[in-house]
Amino acid sequence: MRTLTVFTIVLLISGIRCEAQIREKTDHTLSVQGQIPLWNHNMPEGPGPQDAEVITDKGSVTHISNPRLIVHQPSNPNGTAILVISGGGYAHIEMGKESTPAAQWLQSEGITAFELIYRLPQENWKTYNVPFEDAQRAMRLIRSVAKKYNIDPHKVGILGFSAGGHLAGFTSALPHKKLYQPVDETDSLSARPDFTGLIYPVISMLPPNNNTHSRKSIIGNKPALSVETAFSVEKQVTSDMPFTFLAQAQDDPISSVNNSILLYSALRKVNVPAEMHLFQTGGHGWGMGKKESPTASWPELFKAWAENNGFWK
Repeated sequence: MRTLTVFTIVLLISGIRCEAQIREKTDHTLSVQGQIPLWNHNMPEGPGPQDAEVITDKGSVTHISNPRLIVHQPSNPNGTAILVISGGGYAHIEMGKESTPAAQWLQSEGITAFELIYRLPQENWKTYNVPFEDAQRAMRLIRSVAKKYNIDPHKVGILGFSAGGHLAGFTSALPHKKLYQPVDETDSLSARPDFTGLIYPVISMLPPNNNTHSRKSIIGNKPALSVETAFSVEKQVTSDMPFTFLAQAQDDPISSVNNSILLYSALRKVNVPAEMHLFQTGGHGWGMGKKESPTASWPELFKAWAENNGFWK
């Protein structure tokens, strides 16, 4: 078999670090511990879809009227929690190949993972803000149950793939943006992630990166420039943005690698610690990374980065 060459650019604001190699780890005791509804009462922007939720054989979810967290609790939690968000162009949620495998891996490593099933903007809601409302609410809910799940409320991260990367990035950049009226005491808690991981993310809604399905789902085909800017994560970055990890393939045909580069550059300008890995090949939608491919190294790179920054032990 021909040896694959990884062309990985490792960019750190504080310097250049060595790469880590991914370890395969199997734990047959992994289990889902339960589900937590995001909104027990007063869910904003209703009524939403009226038919039953649909989950395909491959784990793609649509018709979501019950946004929720799926809890993956390790037997020996290490105190860290991560909200895991799949992509799907804001038209469906690819939990089967993204958030579920990632949550199971995190669980096997001692992380308490919360898989987010969020509302989709084109499913009969009053506004297109529903996924952003759900992500903020999810971060607050995780902190509200920190004691129950042995979580350090100051070690709550977020990890997003593709459109889920856009949702994670938006939440990281604008955690204090008032998207909905508070419904209970949980909404007094912070929605800011302590650290952020973005895997082949959609970041920008501005030209020339304005041809993604995510953009069409959120802001339509002919939005005003001000709207494109408001939903472009790189334009919302401040010095309060969490430490950020980025991984993307240079041949990504769905979300140009320029998305990660734009965000990394914006973070660097305001001195937010960040690390970016650019793989020469890999395309898009690789989830945990295709076995024996360059992209398969990202989970261990992410783990090493989180350990080095004190978020994972």
